[in-house]
This record gives sequence, structure tokens and C-alpha cells, in this order.
Amino acid sequence: MTLFNFWHFLTLAVLLVIYIVGVVVAKKQEKRKIRITFIIALSIIMILFSIFSILAVDKYTKHVELYKFDNKRLLSIEKIVYTGIVRNEGNYPIGEVTLEVKIVNKARQMGARASFFTPSGFAEFFGGGANILYRPQHIVKTFVVAENLQPGQAKSFRVHFDYPAYFKNVSQFAKVYGH
Repeated sequence: MTLFNFWHFLTLAVLLVIYIVGVVVAKKQEKRKIRITFIIALSIIMILFSIFSILAVDKYTKHVELYKFDNKRLLSIEKIVYTGIVRNEGNYPIGEVTLEVKIVNKARQMGARASFFTPSGFAEFFGGGANILYRPQHIVKTFVVAENLQPGQAKSFRVHFDYPAYFKNVSQFAKVYGH
């Protein structure tokens, strides 16, 4: 759930005024069938506009940065640990900071095409009952690393997950999102 700020309330207020004007115009229609259809269509459109406006305001008002991002592999328990600091660089509080880590195996034995092949759901479904032959070549994990981050505030984090033993030459990508 996102924390609302001034811009969220302003956008929702403008959309509410447009909705009220639309309902008033619909009430002036003489035919009841047209009036009901117009109000239902207007309601659906305003709900979609409000969802997209909340997402747009979030994108432009909530800025979070990732600092001192580092990883360590724990070979004894086959896990990888990511540490770092997230900081709210914007002027408004952030309700939830999400870290998305993607690791991609550049398997040399499979050739250059291995990094670009992404199996479809159909291939995964019929890839074997126990998944003995199929080994995913990329893993995407998402973690909530901070909550209720005030403007200028920073918080350190530490997350870990299982590291596939067959990964040899790995590329890592990290993104942070503020909601």
C-alpha cells in the first residue's frame, strides 16, 4: 500500500470533480437506459483513471536510491547474501521499499544462446515431472527491505536466498522501487 501525499489527494479530488460533473450531466438525460449506461461507463473510466494517476504520482514523487550494494556467497549452505543501504531521496515519505534482485547464469557449456533463452510456461509445464532436465538460467527474487521511510532517511538491509549450485558465470542486476 502506498502512502498518499498532497499530489495524490489533489489528483483524486480533480477526478472526483470530473466524476460529479459527469453524473450531473447523466442525470439530465431523459432516457433511463442511457443514463444508467453513462453512469456505469463513467464509473469504470474514473476507477481506471484513479488507479493510473496514483501509479503516475508514485513514480514522480517517490525516489529511492540504493547505496553500498554488496553480495557474499555462503558456499557451505549454498546461499547468497545481499547487503546495502536504501535512502529516500524524495520529498515525501515512502510506505514500502522493494528490492528486486535478478541473477543470470551465463553458462559456458550451453554456448552464447543460453543467456537469451527464456522458457515459456508451456515448456516449463511439459519439461518433465521432477524438473530433472530443466534448470532455470535466471532467478528473480523480490524483498521488502524498508517500510515507512521518511524523506532523507536511510536504512540498511540484509537479504538472502538459495543460490543454485550449477550457476558458474553470473551477472547480477538490482532495482529498488518505492511505493
